[in-house]
Amino acid sequence: MANSSSQNDILAVLNSHSPDFVKLLGGEIIAADVEARSCTFSFCVPLNFCHSGNIVQGGFVTAMLDAAMSHAVFSCDPTIERLSSLEITTRYESVTRGESALTVTGWARRMTRTIVFLEADIKSESGEVLAVAHSVAKISRKA
Repeated sequence: MANSSSQNDILAVLNSHSPDFVKLLGGEIIAADVEARSCTFSFCVPLNFCHSGNIVQGGFVTAMLDAAMSHAVFSCDPTIERLSSLEITTRYESVTRGESALTVTGWARRMTRTIVFLEADIKSESGEVLAVAHSVAKISRKA
């Protein structure tokens, strides 16, 4: 992992470039590991993004997973300008509840110059895996 100063710099840049929906869902990047090609968010989804009381809508679950995966790529390679998802699959293993502490971690498992294979999971405060995603994305690099 990067030293504390550069780690804080990476987190500040990543958080400043996070899309607005991350903030709407109560999200913030709390860790990035360049060597592991990973990025971790904390989320606390407000109840107005839930149904049936406090169950987070499945599309928002996938959006949180996708954000962690894409930020894992951006955190490890500054030459990447954009990612375009080619495929995302989400497996819901348990209920994701709003207004609870969620940890969402994404990993870039394999990268070529133009394609990246990604994984992510959401864990509850107790460490239970709530959902898992796999994705393939096309990489666009800066000129």
